[in-house]
Amino acid sequence: MCESPEQVRTLFRAAGKRLTHQRELILDALEKSNKHLDAEAIHDRVKQEDPDISLATVYRTLTLLKELGLVEVHSLGTERSRYESAGDTPHYHFTCMACGKVIEFDTPLVTQVGQELSEREGIRVTEAHLHVRGYCAECAKSGGGRENDVA
Repeated sequence: MCESPEQVRTLFRAAGKRLTHQRELILDALEKSNKHLDAEAIHDRVKQEDPDISLATVYRTLTLLKELGLVEVHSLGTERSRYESAGDTPHYHFTCMACGKVIEFDTPLVTQVGQELSEREGIRVTEAHLHVRGYCAECAKSGGGRENDVA
């Protein structure tokens, strides 16, 4: 996340909200993680610091953090939403259908598609999501999913 602690406080104040200790703990758990966590995993991490925090508080906070643009929510091919701190640069996700591994990547093609669409239709693209599913290198080597290839 690119915002300093003071910028985060300012965002909260502008929204008429307080940056509580529990909200700080949730933000911190997301920033320190190099994984895409679901709400239960975030709750487990934050509970180590604050045993009284409820799962409902985590869900409410994640909703607020998304509204403030501090958190991104992804489905990543699973039933549960996954959360990560909002980054400075856009990136996209690949999820292995066999082992669940998530690989982040960037490609200028998405930006190009947005620009072409804007020029052709006269619209303004504000965000884009790309999620690719398939088999990671290890799972593909073991023969995973060849019958469902798209190309």
